Amino acid sequence: KVMRQEDKFTNQELSGYTLFKEHCASCHKEPLFTTNEFANNGLIPDTILKDLGRMKVTGNKRDSLKFKIPTLRNVEFSYPYMHDGRFMSLAQVLNHYTTGIHKSNTLANKLLQPIILTSNQKVDLTAFLLALTDKEFLFNNEFAYPREIILQSSAK
Repeated sequence: KVMRQEDKFTNQELSGYTLFKEHCASCHKEPLFTTNEFANNGLIPDTILKDLGRMKVTGNKRDSLKFKIPTLRNVEFSYPYMHDGRFMSLAQVLNHYTTGIHKSNTLANKLLQPIILTSNQKVDLTAFLLALTDKEFLFNNEFAYPREIILQSSAK
């Protein structure tokens, strides 16, 4: 709505948008807030799942620990976060990017240097991310899963 000039960011959302453009937009490009590419976002490899990411599909070592970059549209309702659902909140995601990056050979170049955000900046960035939620769309019954199908399957 802001981009269509139907609404305006709050000061906090605007501050978060500025931070987003500086630290996040290289992977989460507007307007879809993704590049649809694969990247290593510095997660510590899960020793139980042993998920090697894109490399499992391509067989190419350069794709080790690279996962599809998701859209951030409606991110408020897309938890749990990361490819394996290890984070339950946006605060945990931001903490990962500021203090939890695991270095490896395929780490995304943008993450080679630490992202430094104050606690207030994290709040502003979160406010911006929450502004990417389109509740009018998400909760519009015209776009909901057809109730008839649900009722038919539960009657069986």
